[in-house]
Amino acid sequence: MPDRILLRAGHVLSMDPAVGDFPQGDVLIEDGKITAVEPDISADAEVLDMTGRIVIPGFVDSHRHTWEASIRNVAPDATLDDYFVDILDSFAPLYTPEDVYAANLAGSLECLNAGITTLVDWSHINNTPAHPDAAIQALTESGIRAQYAYGSANTSLADYWFDSKIAIPGDDVRRIRSTYFSSDDGLLTMGLATRGPGFCTNDVVTAEWALARELGIPITVHVAMGRLAGRFGMVKQLQGLGLLGPDTTYVHCCYVSEEEWQLVADSGGTVSIAPQVEEQMGHGWPPVMKAIEYGLRPSLSIDVVTTVPGDMFTQIRAAFGAERARVNADCWKANLPVPETMLTARQMLEIATRNGAHVAGVEDRTGSLTPGKRADVVAIDATALNVAPVHDAAAAVTLSADVSNVDTVIVDGVIHKRAGRLVADVDRARRLVQESRDRLLAAKEAKSAA
Repeated sequence: MPDRILLRAGHVLSMDPAVGDFPQGDVLIEDGKITAVEPDISADAEVLDMTGRIVIPGFVDSHRHTWEASIRNVAPDATLDDYFVDILDSFAPLYTPEDVYAANLAGSLECLNAGITTLVDWSHINNTPAHPDAAIQALTESGIRAQYAYGSANTSLADYWFDSKIAIPGDDVRRIRSTYFSSDDGLLTMGLATRGPGFCTNDVVTAEWALARELGIPITVHVAMGRLAGRFGMVKQLQGLGLLGPDTTYVHCCYVSEEEWQLVADSGGTVSIAPQVEEQMGHGWPPVMKAIEYGLRPSLSIDVVTTVPGDMFTQIRAAFGAERARVNADCWKANLPVPETMLTARQMLEIATRNGAHVAGVEDRTGSLTPGKRADVVAIDATALNVAPVHDAAAAVTLSADVSNVDTVIVDGVIHKRAGRLVADVDRARRLVQESRDRLLAAKEAKSAA
């Protein structure tokens, strides 16, 4: 008999137009796969009563430096320029594999607790070959769906971020690929987290793109963020090197030119936007509507918990508020009505789920409650006072709910949060990440005193 879970009588927002929504509906999961989404299903299964719950696909975080969970909130007032010095030049060189393991474990569980079922782990902390192994071990143990994006070491700001001549070590990337990712169908997949032109010499950029394509893994790169990278014209430089392609995700894109937006769209590239960080740290305005105007499907990401919260609700509202504020201000100045293309609350839910899966390269298996896809499902408690009464279920999720309302989280058919509590050893994860914090702070103090 197959392993079955029946989510019964929830307000289902499938995010699949062909499936539709059900003010009262059921979702049947068999052996980790969604097999039916209908108003009423009878099945011999473990029944989870979803009465008073809004059932949605899991959120997708398309870019997070998960290793920074150990140093949460150490840079609350930082600009992007501060971040490079305070984090990448101060804390990153001190990280041991044990620190990476602790942070990735706690960070992944944080994601699951917040209803994020898929994560792109932008891991630019590979100071030794043991570092990526530790990161992947933690991702595996957490049970989250993730793309592990292998990044550079960060042992010297000067060596790795100013016309760097140091390429990501191809032999170790190949080792990680063959050891952990021989198949692209698993819960964990692999990508390459590159620094790109402006930060690296052209030889390094070309070598890293070639490595990713040799191994058949996607590429993710920060572009056009802040005063420094905003001047690099990174997409244009990549075009000049003949490297643009559909396998590349461009993160931030705040100062991408009109010509470059067209290049991204024409090449089939994808976009990840981290609205709260971008507004708060000075990357630039989150370009959600700009991406949409060019026919792209932007996704959302958290980026760094050193400075911003680690949940998707924050990102949704930061993007929604910023874009509508920008358009409203432009229309007021021009004495014009707001356009029909203004972002909607429903659109934000699609961006945080289906679009995220598209950008993470897993839309064939997650991102919507579609029969045949893997069962990555979240239920939001809509009876809580900050959510009830529900008039518009999508708006209830995007504009009212928060992490405290995440009642149930299922990844690949496995229940990771039930009745508002994680099914995990949270105490151990907390202890490990606190010990990591203490060790890193002591090492930083010792370094400063030397």
